[in-house]
Amino acid sequence: MRTDTTTTRTTTTRTTAAAGTTAAAGTTAGIAAVRNLGILAHVDAGKTTVTERILYLTGATHKRGEVHTGTTVTDFDPQERDRGITIFAAAVSCAWAGHRINLIDTPGHVDFADEVERCLRVLDGAVAVFDAVAGVEPQSEAVWRQAERHGVPRIAFVNKLDRPGADLDAAVASIRERLHPRPLAVHLPIGAEDAFTGVVDLVHHRALIWDDEGTLAEGPVPADLADHTAARRQALEEAVAELDPRALEEYCTHGSLSPATLAAALRDLTRSGEAVVVLGGSAYRNRGIEPLLDAAVAYLPSPLDTPPAPYAPPAPSAGRDGQCGADPQQPLAALAFKVSAAPTGRLTYLRLYSGTLRKGDTVLDAATGRPERIARILRVMAERHTEIDHALAGDIVAVIGPKTVRVGATLCDPDHPVLLEAPVSAEPVVTVAVEARRAADTDKLTAALTRLTEEDPSLRLATDPDTGQRTLSGLGELHLEVAVEKVRREAGVEAVVGAPQVALREALVEGVSSFTYRHAKQDGGAGQFAHLVLDLAPAVDGFTFTSAVTGAQVPREYVQAVEAGCRDALTEGPLGGHPVTGLTVTLTDGATHPKDSSELAFRTAARLGLREALRVSRLHLLEPLAQVTVTVPEDALGAVLGDLAARRATVQTTTTTGHTGHTGHAGHTGHTGTAQVEALVPLAELFGYAGRLRSRTQGRGTFTTRSAGYAPAPTPAG
Repeated sequence: MRTDTTTTRTTTTRTTAAAGTTAAAGTTAGIAAVRNLGILAHVDAGKTTVTERILYLTGATHKRGEVHTGTTVTDFDPQERDRGITIFAAAVSCAWAGHRINLIDTPGHVDFADEVERCLRVLDGAVAVFDAVAGVEPQSEAVWRQAERHGVPRIAFVNKLDRPGADLDAAVASIRERLHPRPLAVHLPIGAEDAFTGVVDLVHHRALIWDDEGTLAEGPVPADLADHTAARRQALEEAVAELDPRALEEYCTHGSLSPATLAAALRDLTRSGEAVVVLGGSAYRNRGIEPLLDAAVAYLPSPLDTPPAPYAPPAPSAGRDGQCGADPQQPLAALAFKVSAAPTGRLTYLRLYSGTLRKGDTVLDAATGRPERIARILRVMAERHTEIDHALAGDIVAVIGPKTVRVGATLCDPDHPVLLEAPVSAEPVVTVAVEARRAADTDKLTAALTRLTEEDPSLRLATDPDTGQRTLSGLGELHLEVAVEKVRREAGVEAVVGAPQVALREALVEGVSSFTYRHAKQDGGAGQFAHLVLDLAPAVDGFTFTSAVTGAQVPREYVQAVEAGCRDALTEGPLGGHPVTGLTVTLTDGATHPKDSSELAFRTAARLGLREALRVSRLHLLEPLAQVTVTVPEDALGAVLGDLAARRATVQTTTTTGHTGHTGHAGHTGHTGTAQVEALVPLAELFGYAGRLRSRTQGRGTFTTRSAGYAPAPTPAG
């Protein structure tokens, strides 16, 4: 079903494109008809079910996949099907109303937030899915903020309107209160809870009703909703007129807005981020997906509508300007945002920002300077692929051929090298020791772990200098559990995993002033000499270096070497070899030798001198915290609060609701008296918490976490 808005948008795009040459018009119109979208949400809000219904309705699949039966297209990994959650971002492609939609179903669990971050870097728009009962949940808020940082326009889909306790207005209110955009609801539900059958489309003043088979019928607004619809339409027009100057002019002149003006204003407000369009439905019961697709095409941007991708230093070569626009005639620039490094071969997922990529092309990995040959280009459908001959700017495809490309790499025209800004990976907070059960499998395990870190940059592989053990660090207990299980299944290596350890930090509490360090080394030939005077002071976070040297006691190039040496020293603190943070270092004085001073000497002096200064300063350990939201039956609240207290939690809020908490995919089951607890908990205390919570709530309790920074760790007794 295509709306009038969609038709108008397509016509306008093609008219604009026709102004150029015939070839350019064709390619520009093709790019304008592309939508690169992500599905974002909290765990169990229905992201994957929404994706499955989109694929079915667009004809990309011929059977509706279900999460609870393990038949979904995007959750194709065995672990995803076993656990019933999305772990790895999956890309699919489909067509709707003359547009090609490249869709990425992203994980909803906090441990896989880095996967979401990498996807958002290459997306032009997103659909945020919310539970109609729970509204904005912790992880949905987290992914919303991630999209906000990347400037990705969003529309909202309030899912599960057929659940007991579902309330579209309450969900819209929670979006307004917790996410702070201007939510503009364009749907009015027809029926409530089990009687939910459709929606009134306020933009085009029509009723959209689905039968039990999911077949859509369009008709007039029901008579019993006429007054309510008129009031909601007027409220929507007034809200839009407040935000859009053209809509305000028409509203003041005519007292109302035409559907075309309202749709155009909603498109502009969505793309500018001033407002978010809110739709409703029930993906599991096949209701609300067609208007969601229409809204994605009508309101969310094409690659031509998004700002050009920024270059990273160094400056681009001749033949390029300062930005990378979606022009297939320009030199190639593409960003690798996902790598699947299977033993049978590497699959590299690319977003093309400019140029045209053809099968057989040789491209340049701009960071390493290594040429790579593109053997095949694939249109992706999760684990299935269709080979194509070429891809244009604005497209998302996978390629086979590059052997060493890492996530975040820029692939470009060898004659016009350029470096695009890469997504930044989060720092790991949990570490485990991983060893092969059989010594003969050690090399095989190392190779498998190395492949894992190529796929997921938020995983870090290292060797403990004291024990010689291999350690794997990640963003949470589940993150590492999934990684190790993947090694076991795909590489056939039985791995033994040590107890998890959190990533501690050391922070300065009380520094020293005028700490003097003299570095003099003479072992034949040119020597090394550097003399430094440092002040150390606590800071709120991070590391700051300043120079207060006057005159020429320490030349400028040596000051830069001193800063570099100080940063070298921060990797291992005196309390336990943990990274040091919360520190300001000021270089107040120094001296040089006419022959033996050099940048190397001053960098070495700064590294050794700062470590000595830290040993005579006062520091304390910091441990990572997690913001935890626990949802439990009210009769189990006391036991849960007691368990949280034993885990050194700081309870912030406790709220209770009158009824209903959870509904499974197969049907609806309600509970009375649900409590929700918000608390700050040391991450180390959450290991094994899922099992404890299940046992204390008879399997009815759930919890979610997100990173909440660091706080002082307790001092060991004695």
